[in-house]
Amino acid sequence: MDISVLQLYVDVVQQGSFAAVARAHNIDPSSVSRAIAKLEAELGIRLLQRTTRQLSPTEAGMAYFERIEPLMQEMQQAIAIASEVTGQLQGVLRVTASVAFGLQRIVPLLPEFEQTYPKLTVELLLTDTNLDLVAERVDLAVRLGLLQDSTLIGQRLMQTHYFVCASPSYIAKQGAPAQPIDITAHNCLLFPLAGFRSRWRFRDSQGETVTVAVQGNTVISNAIGLQQCVIAGMGIALLPNWLIQADLHSGRLVNLFPDYGVTATDFDTAAWLVYPSRAYVPSKVRIFIDFLRRSLANSSI
Repeated sequence: MDISVLQLYVDVVQQGSFAAVARAHNIDPSSVSRAIAKLEAELGIRLLQRTTRQLSPTEAGMAYFERIEPLMQEMQQAIAIASEVTGQLQGVLRVTASVAFGLQRIVPLLPEFEQTYPKLTVELLLTDTNLDLVAERVDLAVRLGLLQDSTLIGQRLMQTHYFVCASPSYIAKQGAPAQPIDITAHNCLLFPLAGFRSRWRFRDSQGETVTVAVQGNTVISNAIGLQQCVIAGMGIALLPNWLIQADLHSGRLVNLFPDYGVTATDFDTAAWLVYPSRAYVPSKVRIFIDFLRRSLANSSI
């Protein structure tokens, strides 16, 4: 029996979709359907219940899945361990991150990583949706803010900070707000996430906090888009250190409140390395984690 077909079946049950599995394996959905049909014929049982709206395992199919899914995990781990023993780091490493963080911080590092580990294929999935790491077969995720899923293992990659900033051209035309409450009179560029769109929180050196309502006529769902509009002088924005570090150093952007900590959600935010909770962490994951830590060690300001 073809092990690759068994893996396809496990993935189909986990994701509930031929199309999703086909995308993950870079094959045609019809190929996935034929492979499962062939497996059913070999076993002599119906594994999946197919309707126009739903794809779900039969009772026999679920019993079969529950027995082979742990075996597939063990098989993958055995292959990874054998690769480590030979000293040849190879295979596929699936990593996901938000679009902005991925483009700004991870993509520039990939040439160096590829030179160091030429036999390892990196699949970088850039999306602002938190993927299901198990269902999507993701080895490692970089997530921002506060960790929500307690079933995952998380390590802090880097501390993150936010700054209220504007371009020199905007300040020249509209003036700079002297204190946080003054931003109510300015056009703010907003992010359509709960909190970011309606209020920003400021904390002074004494630990006193104040919440300021913000408003503006531009809302952008991507941090890089906000960054570009702020540089163009369209208004004031709340942006993270990992995105605008170079802009602040070059003078393209100005930190309007250097004496305040600022956030839209929580003051203690970070970029986290997240991976499925399991006893064995493949060498390829550990090495990529160490590589990111070394490369981004001096990324906070």
